[in-house]
Amino acid sequence: MRFLANENFPIASVRRLLSAGHDVVAILEVSPGARDLEVLAQASSDGRIILTFDRDYGELIYRRRLPVPPGLLYLRFAPVAPVEPAEAVLAILRAGIPLEGRFTIADRNRVRQRPLP
Repeated sequence: MRFLANENFPIASVRRLLSAGHDVVAILEVSPGARDLEVLAQASSDGRIILTFDRDYGELIYRRRLPVPPGLLYLRFAPVAPVEPAEAVLAILRAGIPLEGRFTIADRNRVRQRPLP
């Protein structure tokens, strides 16, 4: 899959996803300090699913109707290790949960989804 890791997504998790064969770009490496609007625009233009711990994206996408990425995965937990977010993403993918076309919220116990506009 093609992902865009937001600045708050650990680099160790980016590397873990890369080693698992996914195409991942880290905002921290290509555009440090990018605002959420810029991250949305880049994900939309590059066809990448956003990986983030930032809950503001729901407001930007649903209320402000800003550019919609192909998908968004909002991880709603504080990781205990830098690779935990990647392992959560990989578990979601192994479970066959589709990320494209959806705003996905995942915590340690469940995954909820809503269609993107």
